[in-house]
Amino acid sequence: MFYYLVALVVIGLDQLTKWLVVKKMTEGESIEIIQNVFYLTSHRNQGAAWGILQGQMWFFYIITLIVIVGIVYYMQVHAKGRALFSISLAFMLGGAIGNFIDRIFRKEVVDFLNTYIFSYDFPIFNIADAALTIGVALLIIYMYLDERKAKKEKQNGSNSTYHTTE
Repeated sequence: MFYYLVALVVIGLDQLTKWLVVKKMTEGESIEIIQNVFYLTSHRNQGAAWGILQGQMWFFYIITLIVIVGIVYYMQVHAKGRALFSISLAFMLGGAIGNFIDRIFRKEVVDFLNTYIFSYDFPIFNIADAALTIGVALLIIYMYLDERKAKKEKQNGSNSTYHTTE
């Protein structure tokens, strides 16, 4: 249940920040936070990351529903007792639902976090996008650690005792 609360916090924070951007900023307005590094920029996106697949809302509805069902399934069946796996899925679930809410009710996604990385103007994103990225990064870490553990167990035997070939 804790991990669903994490997803709910992500959704709430995402929707609150998007609501503030929509209410307090005009589209295209940019507020400098750290010169040449970080800005709040009111932007709308009808596609996916980097603006791909613009206007393909039905595609996003279907894919997002499949992803949400898949994440909930994995949380219920495969992630129990695995904290890192569960938290990664919670971040992904919150992020997926956060952007899904925008697509359903606004017919576009509100983006506002605008960063420059070594003078590269990174595509503008939002809290849901950040949560998805964090979730995927944590999932990669979990998979790496799980694979290392499995290799070590295979090497040492299933009861974690060391076996020699002599």
